[in-house]
Amino acid sequence: MSARNEKAPDSMEQACMLCRRAEVDPDICGCKLEKQGLCVHVFCLFLANELFQQWDKNVGLMGFLPVDIQRTIERAAQKRCFVCGESGAAITCRETGCDRSFHLPCAVEGGCITQFLPQYRSFCWEHRPEQAVEAAPEENTTCLICLDPVGDRKSYSTMVCPACKHAWFHRGCIQHACCVAGQRLTRISAGANWRSKGSVSMCFAW
Repeated sequence: MSARNEKAPDSMEQACMLCRRAEVDPDICGCKLEKQGLCVHVFCLFLANELFQQWDKNVGLMGFLPVDIQRTIERAAQKRCFVCGESGAAITCRETGCDRSFHLPCAVEGGCITQFLPQYRSFCWEHRPEQAVEAAPEENTTCLICLDPVGDRKSYSTMVCPACKHAWFHRGCIQHACCVAGQRLTRISAGANWRSKGSVSMCFAW
């Protein structure tokens, strides 16, 4: 097993047991949970195949039973990531008949799509859903979030507002904005003692 699968370079940080990475983009994998001998990223939990959350979110790790997580880790050990070539790929394309599996941190490099809302489905580069809107950015169009150019055509790394067809964004900028919005809404909800359980998921669906 490579060093990056166990610990971060020059660090004692524990690696996620589902993606086998210690240092990742938190916008992609979420925060890390460590409990009952398990260490996993939140989004790795939700997106792993055949791993289901219980109604009671206080049991296990955010409602995921340790025994179920361990079974998922064991199944993933038999699957190799089609992007990096290493084992431990817990996510498999949801297209019927497709057996491409990958680690969540490898999703962007492999051109995969992961949907951060129930049913938490994932797709490889060949079967990923695409925006149905027909649009192309005008010359010198920039992302409304980071203000960097978005290129001259719709691509995997860019998205366009389907209503006006003029507002363009980088996929990574959308992801980061959703994460920040979700964190803020969670803090507001906790402060107001709200009980809504779908608020963060709705932010990721934006």
